[in-house]
Amino acid sequence: MERINTKWVAAAASIWIQSFSGATYTFAIYSSILKSSQSYDQSTLDFVSVFKDIGGTFGIISGFLYTAMTSKSRGFGGPWVVVFVGLVQWFVGFFFIWASVVGLIAPPPVPLMCLFVFLAGHSLPFFNTANVVTAARNFSQYGGTAVGIMQGFLGLSGAILIQLYHAVCGGEGNPATFILLLAIVPTLVMFLAMPFVRVYETVTISDKKHLDGLSAISMIIAAYLMVVITVENVLGLSRSMQIFSFILVLLLLASPLLVAVRALREKRQTLSSLDGPVLDTSALLDPPSSNIFPDGDHLVAEDSNILEAMSTVNFWLLFLAMLCGMGSGFATVNNMRQIGESLRYSSVQLNSLVSLWSIWNFLGRFGAGYVSDTFLHKHSWPRPIFMAITLGVMAIGHIIVASGVQGSLYAGSVLIGMAYGSQWSLMPTITSEIFGIRHMGTIYFTISIAGPIGSYILSVKVIGYFYDKVASEDDNSCFGSQCFRTSFMIMASVALFGSLVASVLFFRTHKFYKNLVAKRNLK
Repeated sequence: MERINTKWVAAAASIWIQSFSGATYTFAIYSSILKSSQSYDQSTLDFVSVFKDIGGTFGIISGFLYTAMTSKSRGFGGPWVVVFVGLVQWFVGFFFIWASVVGLIAPPPVPLMCLFVFLAGHSLPFFNTANVVTAARNFSQYGGTAVGIMQGFLGLSGAILIQLYHAVCGGEGNPATFILLLAIVPTLVMFLAMPFVRVYETVTISDKKHLDGLSAISMIIAAYLMVVITVENVLGLSRSMQIFSFILVLLLLASPLLVAVRALREKRQTLSSLDGPVLDTSALLDPPSSNIFPDGDHLVAEDSNILEAMSTVNFWLLFLAMLCGMGSGFATVNNMRQIGESLRYSSVQLNSLVSLWSIWNFLGRFGAGYVSDTFLHKHSWPRPIFMAITLGVMAIGHIIVASGVQGSLYAGSVLIGMAYGSQWSLMPTITSEIFGIRHMGTIYFTISIAGPIGSYILSVKVIGYFYDKVASEDDNSCFGSQCFRTSFMIMASVALFGSLVASVLFFRTHKFYKNLVAKRNLK
């Protein structure tokens, strides 16, 4: 059992789960058929999509469940229980969305459809909590890189799921079939992988090297997917080539096992030579003697519970920054297809745009974790500075999309996607460092609730309102850059405000991060 009971096998299993759990980012693929089959207008579709975002970020329950299932006093349980609870919600949600679209059941009332969409989305916090928090605990010295890898594969999962869709259904495909695939295939993958997701509270001197190996694999997969998507968009791919390219994706996803095998081999060699002992890091997870980490006027508390965290200014600064960043990011991806249709993009171009969003999302998630870790360890740069920078970049992306010039949606989505993905890597890592890792899952997803709140305001009250205002009264359609220009200028202002809020957090925590680096260097 030693071969499979390692944190590297756990990391590989988490990567597989993350790689198939990002259906949130493929909503644009089936949003049109959901809209037409249920006779929704744009505001109603945006309203329904918000419940996907609410479910996808409402992780308080998953956080409490993870804490309970991984407590040292509990003999039964583990992260796999959290994954399983998410798995049930995933299948039920997507199955009934599919049944509604194809007419297997009568068109449900809007509140009931919101429930189906909520369940499908609410599975994500359970997967994310189990995988991200476990990675942060297993690789505590390089939490930014580990969290970035897990969040990066979640970002890539949208492109992976669309490649699955093309392999099964061909280029144009049938969006209803895609919903059925979402209900079945990821369910099987996650069910097989979940028993291997476990907590191993150890640190070895080779952690950085093997994490770099997983990072390299993730970059190779991202580069391969980008090439496939580009070729598919420009030249087109035959059905056989689409199947072959997806098989290669599956082989690449199996390669993290090679890292696990190499790590096991090195561990045996290390133990046999008594070189580089494994250090128990359980002390890092225990409450410190003083719950307040010195930083000016006691701004940072370690191992805070959710109520203690919510009583701090830092919590609400993070919340407000995420309200602006995640909210405008959600609003963009939810309306990606409608924006493309208003600019008369073809179906293949729209699918490619959604797939490429997953690549930019991945680069932001992985890159922000890796780069912020590097600058933190080498130069003691506080992570919030990268949050401020990326939100500024997001504002620029919104302005580019608002311009409506040819190719603006492609160029703007690159910046918005990378900046949006960065928040999902930076925010949980900052949360674990400022408030401690013990209650990380609960605090992290409580802050994430800011995303759907911002998404509701920006999607329904801004994008939906201004779209319906200029849309045709006959079929509620709109064509031209005027359909979304005002909305994206407003979202640019919101993202810029979020950047200023993150800058305030940077100035409040810069002393804390210097002390944190010094503390880690002494270990």
